[in-house]
Formats: sequence, C-alpha cells, structure tokens
Amino acid sequence: MIIYTSMRSGHARDETAIRVARALADATRFRLFREVAAHGEICCRDLTTRLRVSQATVSHHLRILTEAGLVAPRRVGQFTYFRARGEAVREHAAALGSAFVRRERPRRAP
Repeated sequence: MIIYTSMRSGHARDETAIRVARALADATRFRLFREVAAHGEICCRDLTTRLRVSQATVSHHLRILTEAGLVAPRRVGQFTYFRARGEAVREHAAALGSAFVRRERPRRAP
C-alpha cells in the first residue's frame, strides 16, 4: 500500500515514489494497469486475452503492480481478480507534485 504522509521520512517517500514510477514505466505494466482501471475489476485470464500476452507475463507484471500498491488482488476460488487502487495513483501524483515544488526560503531582514 502506498502511504505518503508527513510521518514518513523523505527517503521512505522517495523510495515509494520510485517504486510506483518504475512499475508504471514498463509499457506492458502500464497497459495492464490501464485495462484494470478501465474495467473496475478484471480476472488475470481476461487480461491475457485482451493484451495477447502469456499468463506468466501477466502474472509477473501484476505482481509488480501489486507490490507497488497500484492494484489490489481478490481471490475467488482458483481465479484472482484485480482492481486498480485509484487512491494510490492520486497519492503518487500529489507526492510527485510536492516533490518538485520549489520552496522559497524566508528572506532575512536587513
């Protein structure tokens, strides 16, 4: 799960942001994430059909997206359904925005 709070150190926030950015930087993972988000919840089997990639490839990339906190799995019998964690994307976008905002230093009185 992604957590960006002031309680975490800058280093931990950076590491989380880097993990999410790396997960989305791969074209296959980006396409998988987009498909999951578009469907609300989708089974791994359906993703292999939609993207025309092997089940092993889909599983590998979904594991990375799950570890980054971008998708959440739900097991139903022998199938696993995935849903996008919209809050994770919003948190990541906010963290990126705040990471690159220039902070003005207070001016000293002459």
